[in-house]
Amino acid sequence: MVEYISTKEAAIKWGISERRVQKLCEDGRIDDIIRFGHVWMIPRVAQKPIDNRKRTAKEQILHNKKDGGILE
Repeated sequence: MVEYISTKEAAIKWGISERRVQKLCEDGRIDDIIRFGHVWMIPRVAQKPIDNRKRTAKEQILHNKKDGGILE
């Protein structure tokens, strides 16, 4: 039987905010989740999805050059 954890427990486990976990659920980025009304249940064994919002230092430099300067 699959064991489930709440978004709050997943947030603590993964070191991110509970709202971010909820957004990952809404976007379908976590496999085998279940929704009960307004509550998301996440399999205990689920892995934290890769954060595609982050850029490497090299990507950030290229982005800043494309925008006309380095942001400080």
